[in-house]
Amino acid sequence: MVALEMEKRDRAAAMAPGEAAKGGARPVDRQGLLQHSREFLDFFWDIAKPQQETRLEATEKLLEYLRARPEGSEMKYAQKRLIAGLGMGRETARPCYSLALAQLLQSFEDIPLCSILQQIQEKHDLQTVKKVMKRPALFANLFGVLALFQSGRLVKDPEALMKSVKLLQVLAQYYNHLQEQPQKALVDILSEVPEAMWQEVLPKVLKPDLNSILGSPEHLEIFLLAQQKVPRHLEKLMGPVNLLSDENIPRLVTVLKTAANSVKKERKLPAVALDLLRLALRENKFPWFWNEIVEQGLMKKQFWPASYLCFRLLGASLPMLSKKQLQLVMRGDTIRHYGEHIVTAKFPGQFKFAPEMNKYVESFLEGCQDDPEKQLAVVVAFSSITNQGLPVVPTFWRIGRLLSAPALKGYVAWLQDMFLQPNLDSLVDFSTDNQKKAQDASIHGPERTVFRLRKWLILRLVSIVDSLHLEKEEALIEEVARFCFFHSFFETKKPTSQIPETGQRFSFPVEPRTREVVSGAFFSLLQTLSAHFKHAPEQTQNKRPWTYRLVQFADMLLNHSRNVSPLTPFTTQQRQAWTQMLQTLEELEACSSEAKAKATAFQHLLLLVGIHLFKSPTESCDLLGDIQTCIKKSLGEKTRRTRSKATKAQEPPWVEVLVEVLLALLAQPSQLIRQVARTVFGHVCAHLTPQALQLILDVLNPEESEDEDDNVVVTDDSEKQLENEEDKSSESEDNKNSESEDSEEEESDEEDRDGDVDPGFREQLMAVLQAGKALGGVDDDDEELGDEAMMALDENLSSLFAEQKLRIQARRDEKNKLQKEKALRRDFQIRVLDLIEVLVTKQPENPLVLELLDPLLNIIRRSMRTSSTKQEQDLLHKTARIFTHHLCRSRHYCRDVNNCVETVSTQVERLVQQAAHQADSSVALYYFNASLYLLRVLKGNTRKPQKKEKAGTKPKGPEVAQAASCLDLNIVTPIYSSALSSFLTKRNSPLTIPMFLSLFSRHPMLCKSLLPLVIQHVTGQTRPRHQAQACLLLQKVLPMRELRLCFEDPEWEQLTCQILAKVTENLRALGEAQSKSEQLKSRSSLELLNVLFRIINHEKLTVDLTVVRDVLQSKQQYLQHRVRQKEQVAGASRLYDIYWQAMRVLGVPRPKSEKKDAKEVLSATQSPVSMKRKKKGFLPETKKRKKRKSEGTTQEAAAKPAAGDQPQPPSTGKKRKRKKAKAQGEGTPAAESLSPEPPAKTPKLQKNRKLSQVNGATPVAPMEPMDRKHQKELPQNGVSGKSPQSALQPPAKTPKLQKRNRKLSRVNGATPVAPSEPAVEKQYQKELPQKEVSGKSPQSALPRKKAKSRLSLANRSPSLLQSGAKKKKAQLRKAAKP
Repeated sequence: MVALEMEKRDRAAAMAPGEAAKGGARPVDRQGLLQHSREFLDFFWDIAKPQQETRLEATEKLLEYLRARPEGSEMKYAQKRLIAGLGMGRETARPCYSLALAQLLQSFEDIPLCSILQQIQEKHDLQTVKKVMKRPALFANLFGVLALFQSGRLVKDPEALMKSVKLLQVLAQYYNHLQEQPQKALVDILSEVPEAMWQEVLPKVLKPDLNSILGSPEHLEIFLLAQQKVPRHLEKLMGPVNLLSDENIPRLVTVLKTAANSVKKERKLPAVALDLLRLALRENKFPWFWNEIVEQGLMKKQFWPASYLCFRLLGASLPMLSKKQLQLVMRGDTIRHYGEHIVTAKFPGQFKFAPEMNKYVESFLEGCQDDPEKQLAVVVAFSSITNQGLPVVPTFWRIGRLLSAPALKGYVAWLQDMFLQPNLDSLVDFSTDNQKKAQDASIHGPERTVFRLRKWLILRLVSIVDSLHLEKEEALIEEVARFCFFHSFFETKKPTSQIPETGQRFSFPVEPRTREVVSGAFFSLLQTLSAHFKHAPEQTQNKRPWTYRLVQFADMLLNHSRNVSPLTPFTTQQRQAWTQMLQTLEELEACSSEAKAKATAFQHLLLLVGIHLFKSPTESCDLLGDIQTCIKKSLGEKTRRTRSKATKAQEPPWVEVLVEVLLALLAQPSQLIRQVARTVFGHVCAHLTPQALQLILDVLNPEESEDEDDNVVVTDDSEKQLENEEDKSSESEDNKNSESEDSEEEESDEEDRDGDVDPGFREQLMAVLQAGKALGGVDDDDEELGDEAMMALDENLSSLFAEQKLRIQARRDEKNKLQKEKALRRDFQIRVLDLIEVLVTKQPENPLVLELLDPLLNIIRRSMRTSSTKQEQDLLHKTARIFTHHLCRSRHYCRDVNNCVETVSTQVERLVQQAAHQADSSVALYYFNASLYLLRVLKGNTRKPQKKEKAGTKPKGPEVAQAASCLDLNIVTPIYSSALSSFLTKRNSPLTIPMFLSLFSRHPMLCKSLLPLVIQHVTGQTRPRHQAQACLLLQKVLPMRELRLCFEDPEWEQLTCQILAKVTENLRALGEAQSKSEQLKSRSSLELLNVLFRIINHEKLTVDLTVVRDVLQSKQQYLQHRVRQKEQVAGASRLYDIYWQAMRVLGVPRPKSEKKDAKEVLSATQSPVSMKRKKKGFLPETKKRKKRKSEGTTQEAAAKPAAGDQPQPPSTGKKRKRKKAKAQGEGTPAAESLSPEPPAKTPKLQKNRKLSQVNGATPVAPMEPMDRKHQKELPQNGVSGKSPQSALQPPAKTPKLQKRNRKLSRVNGATPVAPSEPAVEKQYQKELPQKEVSGKSPQSALPRKKAKSRLSLANRSPSLLQSGAKKKKAQLRKAAKP
């Protein structure tokens, strides 16, 4: 009972606004609704937001909220609010409210749809709405009907359905606003209507008139929908109708064009076109429909929306057509027009239909796996669309995975048959308009068409292999590989059954350029197979590489000399090399398991060179002999690891021969050869000799490779591809740029002519002109040349300029040739760098690695200087990557340099000198890192054992490891000392601080030797910038733990004192800097001083800081003046902050200065209350509340704080007011609140007590542990963020600070001096009113609440502040006396 009563109360409280109005309490209920459901109203704001997630989340929350109150006033309000939102001015908000209303109607089925529809029509009445709101009202009615339909209840409610249909018909009259949206909505609704309701709906949505049906796509679509669902009711309404007849062709074409134009932006197929296609298929009129409607109607005139409709109709019809119908569709004008579109639509801004067609084809192939014949027919049809013999489908068309096995096999067979016997009649060939205009019968003959077709076919065969699963389709892949290999290098004499390829005859003779294309495709196929079997190298089911199986096939072809002959017959020597190669392969297979990896690498090399024997017999024959010799010698020796073992016996020459072979192979632009060369070199690099390495370095040496002719000839396939490029150029149908190109050539010719005019040509020209008397003197002004003389002069000038043009062209050709040779040489060097990378990676401990430093650095230096082209940049990046990552940062390095320590030391000196003489710091960094790498090698190698030394002093710490290594500091220290001296004295030195930091962190003993030099440059006659660099270097070096281990405690303390003295000397000129370098020097000196303070504090060193403190205190006034002056010096504020960091460590607190702002200067007559108000809120005077207090009360309140003897900030909180009132009520003076027992000391203060016990030393405040990598500036922990110093007096000190200053005075024997104001600022003290500073004292460690409770009140007048300051100074003097 209680629950029911509470529920009634809630319902009564949540009464709807309309019901409340009837009861006479409408405003009260509306206010109650707003207060009760503020969150509920926010849902409607979120529903209209553009973010989809926000809208969906708001809709879900609204439904949950309404489910909890299904009968409350919120439900009615939600309906009205959503209905009102349908007509909002924002177009993006209307669909949101429509969706929310649909979800509401779907969740609450008890809401009648007719009432919602009635509310929509009443709220957005089209008859009474104003003209301005006409469009939103139309859309509101449309989205309202869509909301009813999306709820899923409209088709179940006949009454609401009929009203919605009637409303949509009314909305269809406003075409200017709604376009065809009402008709589309009607079609969507009717598609969901059950058959039982069609009899009632059909007469109202469809007129029994064929002209009306063919008047718009929507009416035609409704007719087709009714014909599909309720043909009997349609026949009763209209009688028999023959829609697909010759009479209706023009109107059907018009309707389809209208439908195509309506979906131009959506880029989709209109439903009416697909329904017409289905109707034609049901009535067996598809050929008539395709020929008459599509090709003769829609495709007759160039209207691109109609053409795209035909393309989409073609793609969508593929699954529905039979094989015969597919042939009709795929050989008509539509598919030819589609091919023209692919060829012409190549510009970035043009629409390309090919991706959409690919989706249609892929979906067809996926859904037609059971019918391989249809799959094959479609794929062959698309491959037969050609532009002058070249198919428009790309060779990389990836549909191989979607084809079934029989279809794939049939497609490969069709490609091979078309290559052997091209059937040009079966192709759907076309030419573009521009090609027809520029067509030349002598060039565009059948031979050119066959070549273009065969080129595409062979590349398509190879690309199919890339998309296949190699293990499942191994037989098919082998068939393609044999086909390519046979037709690349062999021809048939007489067919035989043992070789199926001999039965393949050519209908058109094969041209040499076709053979070259097939050969290139074959080696590309080998590269593809190698890439697929990278992890399991090229292994097939019988554990044989693909190259081995192809070599066996080639051997079988060579043995059948009666039936097959190679295109280039082998000589006796070449045939012997082939036979020996096969024998060597058998020997490699019989190798032991230990040498199996090396044997496999050699096997790959032999097979690859053996196959190249058919492409280039002469070169490959020599390589085969050398490789076989190297294989026999390498497998008969043991692997050599170090140079010491190699010096006992003479190195075998086979390694050098093999390196030459690999370099010759790398000269060919083949990725497969590049991979095989890397693999082979990885197995033989352990046997590398200095002579073999020099062969590689000769290629990489820029000076020698540019000045001298290389022994290795770099090949280029661009000349062989000239004909292909000519074919490609003939394919382009756009010749619009030819004139511009000619003009550009003429301009370049003129520029070359102007730039290449030489004195010889000038003399010849002058001689011709003088011979023709064209250059006469003063006396010949009246004489004119005759016609014959002019003609002779013209002939002479034309011949002279023709000769000059030929000379210019010859020079230009020579220049292009040199650039091309340079590009080829750079590509070759990039490939040869693979061998260097393999050596550094596989054999980092080989002593030969040390010889790579100079060549790599030369490449980097040269490429840094001339890295304009992409090839130069690629060469630079690869060399830098090998040098940095694989060489300098490698974990392993050479461990045997005892015999060449002097050489390495000399190399270190040379590298450091070269680093110091570079013009660019980035290049110098590589040289410096190379010297560090050599130092690492020397340090990691141990000296040979010598005679026992006499017992005496033994080295300790790092000196033990240093004494045992090959690194001699006596030799290395002068090298880096000169470099460091150059860095600290030269104006533009390429060396940088990070370089020396890397040196010092890796070699602390060397750092110990070089530190005096750095300390020497902190002061002296050097430039301020170099002094700043010395300070920065010391900042980073001194905190290093490795360096500290190299010093004994007395040495370290002496070093610290020495540096401190140098820094103190620099600080005597603090604040007087004028230039940027001097300012940098001052800031760096202060930062170094802070670092020294941290070290002293951390290690508790006994250092006298009195001199430093005196120097810093003498500079306080000057620095403060520079910070406070109007035109503040750049960096003065930062320098001032660092200065107070040092002063805080010395025990001198930073004063809290006042902030002066001219805009906020307060008048003297202003009361404390107004000051507090202004500071608290910054409100204008008109917005402030006035306190209704009497004048006497205000005066009493102003007089009470005068009892205190210390200035305090104005109170702003209630707690502080209560404490003040309590203190005044008890009668306790504010000054006595500072007299109770002293507070507990913090750990920081206890540390200061320990430091104060040092004899004659100033106590140093403890600092936080510092980061050794990045010495960052520490924040001011004791300062509350106010301005640096007060303009009148130092702030009041807490008892803790007084006690601390008292201890400091006992240690130093002097009274601590509080920070005083500069004389320059004293003249401004009486002019400006004072602001109080809130917060704790910098050194105060009291808890915040206790400190606040003990603060006393003071008057805000300046006179009281000054009197309080005098009393405080007197107290400090008394406390300072012993």
